[in-house]
Amino acid sequence: MNSISSASYADTKQHYEILDGLRGVAAVLVVLFHILETFTGGNNIKQLINHGYMAVDFFFVLSGFVIGYAYDDRWGKLTLKGFFKRRLIRLHPMIIAGMLIGAITYYFQGCSDFSIISSVPVWRLLLIMLIGFTLIPVPPSMDIRGWTEMHPLDGPAWSLFFEYIANILYALFIRKFSKKILAFFVFLFGCALIQLAVTRGDVIGGWAIEPTQLRIGLTRLLYPFFAGLLLSRICKPGRIPHAFLWCSLLLVIVLSIPRIGGTEHLWMNGLYVALCIIFVFPLIVYVGASGQVKGRYSSKVCKFLGDISYPIYITHYPLIYLFVAWVSNNHITLSQSLPVAFLVLISAIALAYGCVKLYDEPVRRWLTSKLMRGRMN
Repeated sequence: MNSISSASYADTKQHYEILDGLRGVAAVLVVLFHILETFTGGNNIKQLINHGYMAVDFFFVLSGFVIGYAYDDRWGKLTLKGFFKRRLIRLHPMIIAGMLIGAITYYFQGCSDFSIISSVPVWRLLLIMLIGFTLIPVPPSMDIRGWTEMHPLDGPAWSLFFEYIANILYALFIRKFSKKILAFFVFLFGCALIQLAVTRGDVIGGWAIEPTQLRIGLTRLLYPFFAGLLLSRICKPGRIPHAFLWCSLLLVIVLSIPRIGGTEHLWMNGLYVALCIIFVFPLIVYVGASGQVKGRYSSKVCKFLGDISYPIYITHYPLIYLFVAWVSNNHITLSQSLPVAFLVLISAIALAYGCVKLYDEPVRRWLTSKLMRGRMN
């Protein structure tokens, strides 16, 4: 453990710097996944970073672990009100930024994939933006894009919706669970995850307000979050050298493995997905928590990745919408798109870093000074 990164500004405990860095590695892989997804035509087998969507499941494991570490021993002094204030200060400013960026770029995203954009009046766009600021999901009947997303201005916000659910459940109930009860639920939710993954071949989904998507979203949330929380309670981090390097390599490999079994043997890929989420992701978190960053360069890399990890995840997708529109309107192939694709990646990183330094950190400092006057509130 080392210094506190801006990824955790509203909390007072030191953070695991390597885990912040790993979150950044996963977030950059998500951006690459979404760029390449433009050329799959909806066929995930063609995706080069085939399991990149599983970065979300890794985020949920990290979230459970970090929440347990940061707050488990603070209840009694920490109130529910204080906990929710801290989490809102940590998460919500960037949600607003993501929705605002999505709204600003919306009318530039018109293409065959988003054919209804040209018919959406400004008042409806502004209404969806204001609803998005609250993170309240919209039903398919209010969709303004055509993909039935619960947050059509910023698609990845669906996982933050489930993150909020996890935080609420933790504060109200889960924090009181003993390790045995927590382990029982980890086993139960692990079985549900295996069943979902093996029968579908993957766990892609969770972004819409309809029964199937909600089931996928909750299943993807519950095992990783509970497992991360249990891990924080039962495992004492050791001392593993070069932890950031090995964890980063393992994460890249796991998320980049080609689809297994094709369309004829869905269970094979589903089993791979389930095993990665159930065993490999907690292992990466444990190893990352057991390492130390040595050297100024390594520390700067981890801090930078930690700083941009959440902002790049929540702000990059409006750029992807623009990229999809450009590819669709100009009939661009993957090889032809590479210079622009690289520009999208660099722009996403620059946008995230700008949001951190010019908006997120100042806003959180101001909110902390105004709302967190008591020590634990």
